[in-house]
Amino acid sequence: MTTIAVVTAGLSQPSSTRLLADKLAAATRSVLPDVEIEVIELRDLAVDVTKNMLTGFPSPALRAAIDTVTAADGLIAVTPVFTASYSGLFKSFFDVLDQKALDGKPVLIGATGGTERHSLVLDFALRPLFAYLRAEPVATAVYAASSDWASPGDLDTRASRAGREFASRLAGAPVAAPDSGFVPFEQLLAGG
Repeated sequence: MTTIAVVTAGLSQPSSTRLLADKLAAATRSVLPDVEIEVIELRDLAVDVTKNMLTGFPSPALRAAIDTVTAADGLIAVTPVFTASYSGLFKSFFDVLDQKALDGKPVLIGATGGTERHSLVLDFALRPLFAYLRAEPVATAVYAASSDWASPGDLDTRASRAGREFASRLAGAPVAAPDSGFVPFEQLLAGG
């Protein structure tokens, strides 16, 4: 059975970060129905992550989270945006992983923030982080601004596309082109 670890760094409960993580997991499950999904809420591990940073020794709860991420076939990683980048808690968790823990692992990245202006965090902060860790992020990443939740149609479309790409990567298949969301330039000019 294919396993996915979902790491979410939302601080409130409920959080839009967790909602996006769940949406991405559901989009993946719609393509791979037999997938096993394990969610890791970093807010519950914040003290453990800090103590590990100071001592080098993970608590049993943090060790279980690290083992889940390391053993998973794929990873969905979602962070809120703070000061134009991923949260410190999110980064600290990935700092305590062994440098080779994510080698070759498919990753679906996502982020949430108050405004659309922070969407570049996906390409300028998250992709470099996972490239350094030698993970393999899928092409489509999903950013959700506060406005996306009021009318989630476009967000659902983006999540669905990302979920298909991630599921294809997990299954070892090429990414399917149908329903890719691509609109030819001529069609855009024609208003469609």
